[in-house]
Amino acid sequence: MVWRAGSGHIGGSLSMVEIVLVLYHCIMKVDPQRPDSEDRDRLVLSKGHSAACLYAVLAEMGFFDRKLLFEEFIRTHGRLSEHPDMQAVPGVEMSTGSLGQGISAAVGMAWAARHQRKPVKVYAIMGCGEQQEGQVWEAAMAAAHHRLDNLVAIVDFNNAQVSGNTSDVMNPQPLPEKYRAFGWDVDEVDGHDIGGLAQMLQKANPAEKPRVIIAKTVKGKGVSFMEGDFHFHATSLTREQYEQALIDTGSE
Repeated sequence: MVWRAGSGHIGGSLSMVEIVLVLYHCIMKVDPQRPDSEDRDRLVLSKGHSAACLYAVLAEMGFFDRKLLFEEFIRTHGRLSEHPDMQAVPGVEMSTGSLGQGISAAVGMAWAARHQRKPVKVYAIMGCGEQQEGQVWEAAMAAAHHRLDNLVAIVDFNNAQVSGNTSDVMNPQPLPEKYRAFGWDVDEVDGHDIGGLAQMLQKANPAEKPRVIIAKTVKGKGVSFMEGDFHFHATSLTREQYEQALIDTGSE
């Protein structure tokens, strides 16, 4: 669908596929027939530029017809915009795009659920480049201060952003130590290991602590010419690249 649209953030979408699949298939309490249920778990895609991955999984789950992936992704008057729109797409919990704002919204959702005594868990997926945003750390401080043990953040750490390798642009490491200093519980996992992700996400938060899982991932995972290349953060594909990607992913 990204090739047909001629746009889309394909590299960062591929790096988080397993994370989103495990959340929706194994972890989160959601019902595609009741997308606005008050007791549903929430996923906020704070790295909103990777909406292509979220749309694909939502369609697979039955939140909307899969044909829309090809008919309306980044199309004039289409509902599936390059960044997720909560007013247009069932299952999208927050309109995101400006980095740092998604995790802030997730903190607010988690606080509201606890205040209302609802058995709701809130998940947020962030990028590694997003860790350079000051708003992320304001949200981290607020989550720990309010003891939000119903909040789990996952960092898709593929070490690549639009302008280069994250470690070269502005290195956020040591990330685990920083989150611990802010009062979070911290775990690390291979972000492409489905079994490891499921086991990690099934763990309960420590009492009165938000939790962050730092997932080591590969930009453009599964496509030979994309893997680890920051140039595929946001770029269109040629027909030849598209055909090779189909071969690499077994989708031809």
